[in-house]
Amino acid sequence: MERATEIRELLGLTPEDVVARAGAGLVVCENLDAMHRQFAEEIAAEIRGRNARGLQTRLILPVGPTGQYPFFADIANAEGLCLRDCSFFFMDEYCDAAGQVVTPAHPLSFRAIAEEKLLARLDPALGLSEESCVFPDQDNIGDLGQRIRDGGGIDTCYGGIGIHGHVAFNEPEPGVAEMGPRKVELNDFTVTINAVRAGVGGNLECFPRQAYTLGMAEILGADRLRLFCRNGCEFDWANTVLRLALFGTPGDDYPVTHIRGRDVVVFT
Repeated sequence: MERATEIRELLGLTPEDVVARAGAGLVVCENLDAMHRQFAEEIAAEIRGRNARGLQTRLILPVGPTGQYPFFADIANAEGLCLRDCSFFFMDEYCDAAGQVVTPAHPLSFRAIAEEKLLARLDPALGLSEESCVFPDQDNIGDLGQRIRDGGGIDTCYGGIGIHGHVAFNEPEPGVAEMGPRKVELNDFTVTINAVRAGVGGNLECFPRQAYTLGMAEILGADRLRLFCRNGCEFDWANTVLRLALFGTPGDDYPVTHIRGRDVVVFT
């Protein structure tokens, strides 16, 4: 079926139709605050459970959404959740045309956002080391895939979903489902929506056009995927991609559709 036709059919589903058809693959939260709180508890519960079994926890984490991180830090600090055996691989980071990642002083820096909303809030006694928090950059991008494989793979990939179906910055392109960590070109759809949402006044001219990203190979290779789709905000941009994530025919034009057949739950 042509994608536009499929989208028209999916948008013809009522919210009740979507919930019934998705079953356990969809969790509907009351609002964004509730979704972020559930996101935080999902991460905490996984680490808690794996600690109890003496297992390491290897997660892919997004910087978008980010509302979950203060809640997670509060949970972890309150219960003294041990993070010593955790490895956090953050999904992506903007870079300039020469391939240098933006510095933490840059207003769009994902590293700075993660530091502010999560890392700086965690009690150092929890044991999360700086070396176990990895952000893709020009120095490590060639080794990240092997580092993840050598560490035993990813237990859970937590992430958001972009307007054109990207997970991390895996934009639509042929063969995207098999691609690993790399430098990517951001398409006009991504740049436009991010320039609107990032608090930079729609500055398209100066917005980064490149980024480093973990690949769909690492994301789809995770034991579990838990994706969070921000319906309910002031711009209702996620309605289409939510339905494609749940029901869309797999295709490189919307990379999130490649999640079929995996252990996936989408929260909205």
